[in-house]
Amino acid sequence: MRINDIIQAKGASVVTAGADDTVAHLIELLNEHRIGAVVITDAEAHVVGVVGERDVVRALGAHGAAALELPIGQLLDAPVHTCGLNDDLVQVAESMTELRTRHVPVIVDGRLAAIVSIGDIVKHRIDQLQSETDHLVSYLHG
Repeated sequence: MRINDIIQAKGASVVTAGADDTVAHLIELLNEHRIGAVVITDAEAHVVGVVGERDVVRALGAHGAAALELPIGQLLDAPVHTCGLNDDLVQVAESMTELRTRHVPVIVDGRLAAIVSIGDIVKHRIDQLQSETDHLVSYLHG
């Protein structure tokens, strides 16, 4: 299975923001789109990071309400990890587990094409297992 299998099922829509946007704007995006993370891009639309709910909570814990006015760029940590459409699903899941990251941007030809979450991977795997189970039960009951 490849990352592309997930993207074909869920779609390639990605919510982005700029590093200069405020944390308050980030929270609005998370709430409006009912998502857990936003991809941060530069002026040329290159991925510079991923910021999520946990990052917001950490900023609020460190700065209190003043965190809402901070630029999102201050919440970015070390390098963003990405994947491609043809990357193996299991390898990406293992990498996400090792790196303790829940969202990975999908890059095609150097550009942001989609985003995949650990939840997307788990859902895809559960659906796949259910399909295999249904097939086996159908085969046994002929």
